[in-house]
Parts: sequence; C-alpha cells; structure tokens
Amino acid sequence: MDKMLVTSGASLNGSVEVSGAKNAALPILFSTLLAEGEHTFDNVPMLKDIESTAELLQSLGCESKRDGHTFRVHVTKLKTFEAHYDLVRKMRASILCLGPILAKYGEAVVSLPGGCAIGTRPIDLHLDAMKALGAEIELKDGYVLAKCKKLKGATVLFEKTTVGGTENLMMAATLAEGTTIIENAAKEPEIVDLAIYLNKMGAKITGHGTSVMRIEGVEKLTPARHSIMPDRIEAGTLMIAGAITKGDVLVQKCNPQDLEALINKMRESGFKIETTKDSVRVLPQDKWEAVDITTAPHPLFATDLQAQFMALMTVAHGTSVITETVFENRFMHVNELMRLGADITPKTQVAVVRGKPGGLSGAPVMATDLRASASLVLAGLVAKGETLVGRIYHLDRGYENLEGKLSSLGAKIKRVQ
Repeated sequence: MDKMLVTSGASLNGSVEVSGAKNAALPILFSTLLAEGEHTFDNVPMLKDIESTAELLQSLGCESKRDGHTFRVHVTKLKTFEAHYDLVRKMRASILCLGPILAKYGEAVVSLPGGCAIGTRPIDLHLDAMKALGAEIELKDGYVLAKCKKLKGATVLFEKTTVGGTENLMMAATLAEGTTIIENAAKEPEIVDLAIYLNKMGAKITGHGTSVMRIEGVEKLTPARHSIMPDRIEAGTLMIAGAITKGDVLVQKCNPQDLEALINKMRESGFKIETTKDSVRVLPQDKWEAVDITTAPHPLFATDLQAQFMALMTVAHGTSVITETVFENRFMHVNELMRLGADITPKTQVAVVRGKPGGLSGAPVMATDLRASASLVLAGLVAKGETLVGRIYHLDRGYENLEGKLSSLGAKIKRVQ
C-alpha cells in the first residue's frame, strides 16, 4: 500500500493549476441518468471517486470513456435499477443516483452508502425529500427501496442544510410533475454547477446559489456538454501549502469568490493575498497569528478546509479555537497532528490549538479521511525531518496528483511503497 514521504525544509514557490472539482463532478455524472444519449464533460479530475462513479454507472448499463480530462457517458435504458452494495460502499456520493433513477424510471434500489468515517451523515433528509414528492420508501437488508408512479412537485423545507439532499432533490424534481420549491437549500458553488448542467439539459431551475430554489418539472431532458468548475477545496489546500512554508504561490484556474471565507481568515492571520478573476496568490509571510474559525455551510468557512487550516494554526503565533459544526466526528486528524508535536486539546466539536512556530517534528502518521490526509501532508512540509503518511488512498479519492503539484512548487514529497 502506498504511503507519502514528506521531507521538510522547502519553501514552496511558483504557480500551480487547480483541477476540476470532485464535489461538482460526482453529482453531475449521476445526473446523466436523467437523459439517454451521450453526455460530454471537460475538466473532469482523475480521482478514485470518479473511477468509482464510472463503475457504478457501468453496472447500471451506461458506458463511459475518458480521454485525458474529457469524460463521456453514454446512457441507454438502464439494465437494472439497483446500485449494489459492493460499489456504493466505496463512496457516500453514490446515494445521488437515487433521485435520478427514481424520477426517470419510477423505482430504485440503492444500497446504504459508505465512504469517509467523519460522522454519521444520515440520509434521512434525502429520503424525506423523495417522500415529499410522492415516493414510497422502504429500508430493507441495508438497501433503500423507492417506488413511485410519477413524482409530483412539492414544497420541501430542509430542517438542516444538506448538500447531498439538495442535489438529490434537484435531480428528482427536474422530471417531477409540477413545481418543486426547495427551502433552506444548500448554496455551495457545486450546487450551482449542477443546476447549470441540468438547465443545459433542458431543466427549469431558478434560485440556485440562494436558500430558496424553484424547479419546474419537464417531460424530458437531453444530454449536453459541460466543463466542471475548479475545485475550491484543492485551491484552498494549495494556498495553505504556500502559506505554511512561508512561500510565494500563485494558484491558477480557480474561482477566488468561492474562497472568500478562507481568504478572509488568512488575511486576518497576517497573510498578504492577491486575487484576480481566476487566480489567488499567497505572498511570503514569516510570522502569522492564530485566528479562530467555525465551520458552517457555504458561504461561511468550509468544513472541507478545517483540517488543513488547523495544520496552519499548529505553527501560528498564539492560540486558536476551531469549532466544527457540520460533522460530529471530524477531528480524527488531531491525534495524528499531535504525533508531529502539535499542541491541541480536542473536544467533540471544539479544538484548542496552541501554535508552536517551528515546533513540529516528522513522524509516521496515518490518514483517517480525505481532508485529514491533506492536513498531514501540509504539516509534514514544515515538521523537522521526515513525515511518512499512511493510508493515502484517502488522498487519491479527492486530490489529483497532489504530490506532483507540490513537487512542482519545490516540495520534497514522493510516493513510496
């Protein structure tokens, strides 16, 4: 099993380009199930989660083909409406096939999902949304069994903001009879990207990017072509990599407006950051102050950047308080950062980080989830000596060639057996 060997001492400098967004590509790929024919996507990242999605689509009867970062999905009438456990267990996003299959064919059998162990993340909100549109839902032997004659539009108020639930409901509502109103909808940029593609297919969606969305059901959707948005989490990770090594890094092909919460916190910490329409530059900073963050749904601080920002705070001047409100079990990287010498006191949803500039030391550590793996790599860039990060298959689920991108900036990092 591969591990990542990170040697400290290098200040990162130069420019680097961001890949397409995993969290936009996955729901968009599942949306192809709504329309038979050939769908074409550009800027699709090369990731394990994309491979898992392709496997699942193929198991349903679709064909997919990759040519570099262009990805084509040819959809015919599905040979099965069942998303099997062996495929779904690899990735939580697999539940996003529920809405499209149900809306298109009137029945779906989807295994309860697996994926990163960063919290319970129940799918109750997804299922309640399908019921609101008229679906009959049964849970049996680890599977969701959903049926309907024809989904009908309704007003759905999410008790808690849910990205996946919003995406599943959006896709199902495109082919429902009548109008669906989603209240307390998720506002993430990836939601907007999905809505843009659904509208390209012929859907009638308005209000995406706000807390109230309106979807008028249509009879039929047709395939289209779309370029996947840049990955804001990868962009933020690369920004922090430059910052933590006191480097000068230009992150290109990104959307700075999607990174405002991170940019504001880094500026508050003392970093000088320049932005253009599609780039962010982090300028060298010898000293930065500890700042507090609280994760929350977009446009506030992204939970997917919490672990990386914590790594930055471990070598800040002063004490920061990091509050996690999105997932109840997203501090699993804390113990591994402490193995590198970080001074952190974790509670269930709050961690106190006492910065130790220059105080980290390399050690073997183990990645517990996707973003935790990135935080350990970042800490390894400044931990004296060598840091060996195990279980980096987590990293490969969501970062395309991260070691290659960091190496191009001067990092001493390589994949080892």
